[in-house]
Amino acid sequence: MSVVSSYLKKHTEALVKDVGIEPACELTGKSKATLGRYYSANDEHADRFMPIDAVAALEEAAGYPHVTSALAELKGITLSYEDRRQNTVDKGGVNADVIALSQRFAMLMAEYQQSIEDGIITVNEAKRLLKETSALQQVLIDMKLHLEEETS
Repeated sequence: MSVVSSYLKKHTEALVKDVGIEPACELTGKSKATLGRYYSANDEHADRFMPIDAVAALEEAAGYPHVTSALAELKGITLSYEDRRQNTVDKGGVNADVIALSQRFAMLMAEYQQSIEDGIITVNEAKRLLKETSALQQVLIDMKLHLEEETS
């Protein structure tokens, strides 16, 4: 199996497990066995991949777009994933952004300190660090937009 196929199958498995096998079956109309074949590393299933409509349905229910991000990474594309889903529009401006920036940076540093404690950053720890880094990046983007509004 090619490296690309293996990579896509790994992310397909992560997607199914994120949603849960039973809900994934309901959302896609596929059986557990069929879903398992989509991410199986066995040579007999090397050419089987999840249909795009099934991926879309699962990614709608998942906490993260696993397969979409994997495809983007394979092409060297960077995605910006926004999962904050705020209830109200933030009108705090730059001052609120500076506070949010400080808080996010503190959270990133706390996560880093906890992750590096044993001298090794595991895959799960790296994922948490990435999530905090992305949240920090979003605060910077918000801050940039507020600064551009004030200079217009």
